[in-house]
Amino acid sequence: MTKKILLLSVSAGAGHMRAAEAIRAAANAAGGVEATHLDVMDYVPSAFRKMYTEFYLKLVNKAPALWGYLYQASNDARPDSTMQQLRRGLERLNTRALMSAIEEAQPDAIVCTHFLPAEILARAIRKRGFTTPVWVQVTDFDLHRMWVHENMAGYFAGNEEVAYRMRRCGIAPERIHVTGIPIMPAFGQALDRTACAREFGLDPKTTTFLLMGGGAGLGSLETVAERLLALEGTFQLIVLAGKNAKALAALKILATRFPGRLLAQGFTDKVERLMACADLVITKPGGLTSSECLAMGLPMIVNSPIPGQEERNADYLLEQGVALKAVDGPTLEYRIAHLLAHPDQLAAMGQRARALGRPHAAQDALGHVLGNPALTPSN
Repeated sequence: MTKKILLLSVSAGAGHMRAAEAIRAAANAAGGVEATHLDVMDYVPSAFRKMYTEFYLKLVNKAPALWGYLYQASNDARPDSTMQQLRRGLERLNTRALMSAIEEAQPDAIVCTHFLPAEILARAIRKRGFTTPVWVQVTDFDLHRMWVHENMAGYFAGNEEVAYRMRRCGIAPERIHVTGIPIMPAFGQALDRTACAREFGLDPKTTTFLLMGGGAGLGSLETVAERLLALEGTFQLIVLAGKNAKALAALKILATRFPGRLLAQGFTDKVERLMACADLVITKPGGLTSSECLAMGLPMIVNSPIPGQEERNADYLLEQGVALKAVDGPTLEYRIAHLLAHPDQLAAMGQRARALGRPHAAQDALGHVLGNPALTPSN
């Protein structure tokens, strides 16, 4: 009989949504599973949605230090404090339509890739006798207290440290599974570097760096690219501009000055194929992006981490020896020049990254949800 899995996420940042989509893809591949993904923000009033998504994005971009303070303060707050009770009351008032959608879906199990639906359902279990098993997938290499709730069927942790912190928060050890952070199946495939490089007009034998973000100290994408291309040494640079048309146009002009050395790429669904061409990624340390890099054996230079969860991600990557940190443009130049001069260090970082990666995290989590570990492929 087909199992119905409901995935609940929140479109405040892309990582939570991407994790849910990865589990949905695993369910589709498994067969015998019907997986539906709902964005909680589609079931709340517009004012609440703006507060929860737009305000968050403005805060982390315009006032990251304030976000870092709020992140830590909410982590340290007692669950029974007046402010926490008011927050939860506001959330309940604004998520009634969500509960109706959940009850209408009649799932056999629910997986939350954001703490908000987990918190709402924890109360429904406690107060209303809600009986559907609810699982929680943490999407960073850190654990904030707002993820921790009683009566959850199980928790999925990105690493052993997060699992340890879960136990210290009172979660029963048998309900904790160290599966990694779910990524799309494409990032777990064995891709041929030569074939991928030729697809984009790159030399597969030349050291290649992939730049996935600028700003907040490093400068604009085109500024960072120009500074890197001015360095001595033989290398290629791929720059992902996403939907930033202005940056893409500037990068394409820059590429004419460095023929054969700069690939400027706009929004694409082939990120994994571009990663297969690279030896290192320059990126912000989001939980999903970091997990994708690790699964593909790509070391990182991390920059501009959001205070709170991304800073914790960066700490983890640095401690494991799979990343370096660039606090500004000159530091990034130094890091790149150093790795070009020490290719053995770059190769060693790549080996550690691949050993740390969990390309089958989504399948692993799904196997536990379905109570069928045989669904879990070995890494």
